[in-house]
Amino acid sequence: MPVLTTDAESETGIPKSLSNEPPSETMEEIEHTCPQPRLTLTAPAPFADEVSCQCQAPHEKLTIAQARLGTPVDRPVRVYADGIFDLFHSGHARALMQAKTLFPNSYLLVGVCSDDLTHKFKGFTVMNEAERYEALRHCRYVDEVIRDAPWTLTPEFLEKHKIDFVAHDDIPYSSAGSDDVYKHIKEAGMFVPTQRTEGISTSDIITRIVRDYDVYARRNLQRGYTAKELNVSFINEKKYRFQNQVDKMKEKVKNVEERSKEFVNRVEEKSHDLIQKWEEKSREFIGNFLELFGPDGAWKQMFQERSSRMLQALSPKQSPVNSPTRSRSPSRSPSPTFSWLPVKTSPPSSPKAASASISSLSEGDEDEK
Repeated sequence: MPVLTTDAESETGIPKSLSNEPPSETMEEIEHTCPQPRLTLTAPAPFADEVSCQCQAPHEKLTIAQARLGTPVDRPVRVYADGIFDLFHSGHARALMQAKTLFPNSYLLVGVCSDDLTHKFKGFTVMNEAERYEALRHCRYVDEVIRDAPWTLTPEFLEKHKIDFVAHDDIPYSSAGSDDVYKHIKEAGMFVPTQRTEGISTSDIITRIVRDYDVYARRNLQRGYTAKELNVSFINEKKYRFQNQVDKMKEKVKNVEERSKEFVNRVEEKSHDLIQKWEEKSREFIGNFLELFGPDGAWKQMFQERSSRMLQALSPKQSPVNSPTRSRSPSRSPSPTFSWLPVKTSPPSSPKAASASISSLSEGDEDEK
């Protein structure tokens, strides 16, 4: 197994080559006892001082190509990523995911800088170091968390934690009087770049809060925080509370408008339904009316039948032709019969005959009297 030689170091003390020659003193082959990656996610990642790598076997230097092939097979590739991780967000998680998946068998160590170093070299943080440590422990990609990580990586730190590669975005990180704090890591061939997530960063989140400070101050006042806790003056507190009341009134007016719109929409829907039902009922009514009172309706036929029955009831029935004639009762005197029709007589042939006819008529009148 190739081992690191003490004379093959760069100016910074980081080993940069491998030696295939065995050391002067023979060494027994020692098995690797490095911690293995987490297989279950039922507990947070441990801290480095709890599970520090006590492996006594020599860690040969690996190239990126060798690590991507899955070698060595007897231990995981130890990848280190560091940062502040203030207001832990999806950009942080995505960077750690990339570091974890760089090689087939990776053990991800994450270094978190303390408050003192961060405030000195970068600025004030929203979360304190304990909160940032805990945030990293509960990320599924992290196998081990190193508290109070150094701002600049030293050979002693890399050797202590048996680090094979360092993962970070490739943008030069100028800090602590250096143009790029990862320059010596890149020169040693131990740097593996990751990609930044655009549109999300701790600075962006803080910028949103500062830009909308009044909104968040009013929000927390409404949630029960005091003006003293928010470091808000008496005048601003009254202003924010008044604005909250105005917003509540606006919300009530908005709710009333929405309800009124809903009511109007319901009335319109019901009116459409009523009009549609009225049209259907009116068509049905008109059809029934025409069937009953139309030219060929049932009412006309019924009227004709009843009128014919009434006419039959009012008009007497004619007696049959062959029926026997009634005999007049003897007590009743025969009704006089008057002959209204003129009787045609033949003209008298002579004056004597005319006088005789006149005399006969006069005798008949006397008899009647």
